Amino acid sequence: MVKEDSNAVEAGDDSKKHDFEFEIENLPKYDKKMIRGFMRGFGNIMILWLISRKRQHGYEIMTQLHSASPLDKKMPSASVIYPVLHKLEKKGLISGTWEHQGKRKVKYYEITEDGEASLNRIRQIIAHGRELGATEMWKEFMEDMFALKRKEIDL
Repeated sequence: MVKEDSNAVEAGDDSKKHDFEFEIENLPKYDKKMIRGFMRGFGNIMILWLISRKRQHGYEIMTQLHSASPLDKKMPSASVIYPVLHKLEKKGLISGTWEHQGKRKVKYYEITEDGEASLNRIRQIIAHGRELGATEMWKEFMEDMFALKRKEIDL
């Protein structure tokens, strides 16, 4: 069972928001593989979301993804991040601007109106999937896997 440590959350201590009964490093190999696959599937959305929070460059995004992932010991490589950035830019969801940083040029990305609209649609689908035509199974999956309606998760 996973429970929120309310004292840590109330105190603003980000170092321990949950008290897991297992060590992430000791998960079975296939569990880690499934979680990585799941995270890859959400990669485009997560990158778009990160850019919506703050104008930033690709390396900044890579370091954020690395620091946020307990399962990936290595940083997502440029060969993973930059194709996603180029695709999002080509679709008009983000825009990039080249700027000089010392002697080098760095491309900063920011979300466009279309990108914000896309994120809002995704939020609505996640929050209101049933009303938008999602099946009962999809709704149950989202509620269960993302703990949308509860504080505790039975493991």
